[in-house]
Amino acid sequence: MMMKNLKHIFTVIGLILLSYSCNDFLDEDLQGIYSSDTFYKTEEQATKALNATYAAAAFTRINNSLWVFGDVASDDAIKGGNPGDQSEIEFIDEFRTTPTNGFIENIWQHYFEGITRANNVIHNITDIEMEASLKERLTGEAKFLRSYFYFNLVNIFGEVPLKTEAALSTEDLHVPVSSVDVIYMQIEQDLSEAAGSLPAQYDGSETGRITKGAALGLLAKVTLFQKKWQETLDAVNQLEQIAIYDLMPVYRNNFSVSHENNSESVIEFQHLSGQSPFEGSYLNQWFSPEKENGYYFNAPTSDLVDTYEVTNEGVTDPRLDYTIGREGGQWLNGEAFDPAWSPTGYLTKKHSQPLEEIPAGIKGDAGLNYTYMRYAEVLLIKAEALNESGRTTEAREAINIIRKRARESYLHDDTITNGGTIPENLLPDITSGNQQEIRQAIRHERRVELAMEFHRYFDLMRYGAAVAEEALNDNGFVYARHRYFPIPQSELDANNAIQ
Repeated sequence: MMMKNLKHIFTVIGLILLSYSCNDFLDEDLQGIYSSDTFYKTEEQATKALNATYAAAAFTRINNSLWVFGDVASDDAIKGGNPGDQSEIEFIDEFRTTPTNGFIENIWQHYFEGITRANNVIHNITDIEMEASLKERLTGEAKFLRSYFYFNLVNIFGEVPLKTEAALSTEDLHVPVSSVDVIYMQIEQDLSEAAGSLPAQYDGSETGRITKGAALGLLAKVTLFQKKWQETLDAVNQLEQIAIYDLMPVYRNNFSVSHENNSESVIEFQHLSGQSPFEGSYLNQWFSPEKENGYYFNAPTSDLVDTYEVTNEGVTDPRLDYTIGREGGQWLNGEAFDPAWSPTGYLTKKHSQPLEEIPAGIKGDAGLNYTYMRYAEVLLIKAEALNESGRTTEAREAINIIRKRARESYLHDDTITNGGTIPENLLPDITSGNQQEIRQAIRHERRVELAMEFHRYFDLMRYGAAVAEEALNDNGFVYARHRYFPIPQSELDANNAIQ
């Protein structure tokens, strides 16, 4: 997470390439405007370089298209937008991808750019004279960011080149792919080291940087994906011992500028509108209706909408209308939602802002942060690890905390229709003691609680072939063939170590 009032992060993007960035056609050692002889000499330069590494995790450029892989490739959304616009996203949705797909190329290059920046920070900071504790902290932040980029890459592509050293010559650019297991080992090592060197929280101008809790939260998720249940619980327990995380009383406040970096936020990447160089989020424009100068991409599916629970009296899980614009509900500006705004009849709300905050003329320069991990997900990670460890009763308790917050929106949200009392039979506590039933309940809660936050596809993949193929049957998905997306052709052409 990068803080709101860091010095402009993009002023140093050109600097970060330094002597380590180079076009693939060069035969000589890497050169640039700055070299290691003129940069990475001061504490300020190290901090600027790290800030630019944070930039690769934000949604300031469309190259960061995590939503395409997390949402559109899943059963939660389709491409949306104009039928002829960004057709390569549709190929991803239909699992008809080739190594030349532009969005495949973009996300690969974007995350490896972030990894290169992190490696440069880690390599060069060792020789800078500064306070030892600050050097350790900055290194920890860089290791976290490297692990975050690799976690996304390994879940999208599987085997990828594992680069943990700064590239000091063109030969260093040629790295073979490593196995998924080896990559996960490196991710775990980075996160464990980061957790040991980062503070629990920051104050003032430092708010928004990666914390100890962020490292532990991602470590819990990484070990969960590998079915290392006890390691997952150990990381969650350490996070909870920090004792600063809690659910927000009102679910929708997790997606509001006025409540950013709140008590539920574990990993939150910052955006700031109206800056030069650009620091705003493009998601606001890409997901909003055309009437607001939006492109209405990432359109939720009816399958997702139908997943939300409804009482016998017709009262729906309030998280649905906090997450999705639909007929009979309101859009962000308070007007009635028109299903004609979207090819599915639905639009996602979580990454968009009302016009009073971001007018149509600057729609793509939004200030709303992207929260990658909320404490709600930590609770669901905990529930899953407990249940798979045979501790089903404890797992059920964690699920019910999530459901309680959702139904109590009627008590705590003064904007909700017919608020003041909880509707009868709305999101009742789970009472089953059956492990399989609790497993299904956890998967259900993950889907509705984290909907449109770019996680669903990766969950389907880790659930295994049967679950993934059933969910993605309409798109012709075959797990053995489509589990991972192809390595981009540009990498195959440039990296001689990949056979």
